[in-house]
Amino acid sequence: MVARVNGIDLAYQDLGTGSSLVLLHGGFGSVEMFGPNVDLLAARHRVIGVDLQSHGRSPAADRPMRFETMADDIAALITELKLERTAIMGFSLGGAVALRTAIQHPALVSRLVLVSTVFKRSGWYPEMTAGMDAMGPETAEPLKHSPMYQDYVQIAPRQEDWPVLVTQLAAALKIDYDWSGDVATLPMPVMIVIGDADGVPPSHAVDFFGLLGGGKRDANWDHSGMTHHRLAVLPGLTHYDINMSPTLAQAIIPFLDGA
Repeated sequence: MVARVNGIDLAYQDLGTGSSLVLLHGGFGSVEMFGPNVDLLAARHRVIGVDLQSHGRSPAADRPMRFETMADDIAALITELKLERTAIMGFSLGGAVALRTAIQHPALVSRLVLVSTVFKRSGWYPEMTAGMDAMGPETAEPLKHSPMYQDYVQIAPRQEDWPVLVTQLAAALKIDYDWSGDVATLPMPVMIVIGDADGVPPSHAVDFFGLLGGGKRDANWDHSGMTHHRLAVLPGLTHYDINMSPTLAQAIIPFLDGA
């Protein structure tokens, strides 16, 4: 399915029944980037798996790629699908878009799950930001030897638009940002999830949790000192497999269900 929002076409898949969950993939990916987690989540929720601007089944858009504009796209899609308030879950690039959606359109977001997501660009390990800095239009050709390209050509409307995606994403990933002030004002329950060998240091996830008011005190025997936010560090997972691990769905389903 394809929706026209903000002058671009966004492809999405609508799976399962129940309370809604908008699912946002990482860079160069599509909803398939979540592997078995899609079906695990769709067994309990209505999952709207979106292919972000110029990614996957979404045709290449003729505009710069920015977290803020992609967040507006997701808000417009939520409105188009009449989801009212919905949970949103994003991984990496999709996590940044999910976070910006919650910041810019809080009335539309009931719960927020951020997987391998930073609240400021310097939150990544230095080798991660160095990799982002090294990307540019010239990397489109060598990236054709990657699994990401092989996945892209299987579903993209025009495989020749690969350089457009690479150029737009490379520019977006170089933009510096620090959204710590916005994070502190988020009204909805937020769950932060990383792997213990992720591209995000555990210390950054703890700082993220702290901005939300989590981890400030003992919860007490009656949970009276506990916030409605959650932090999960999943063992033995990296930035390159946390999205595919069924452990991810197992960790977040209780949060999505309001437990």
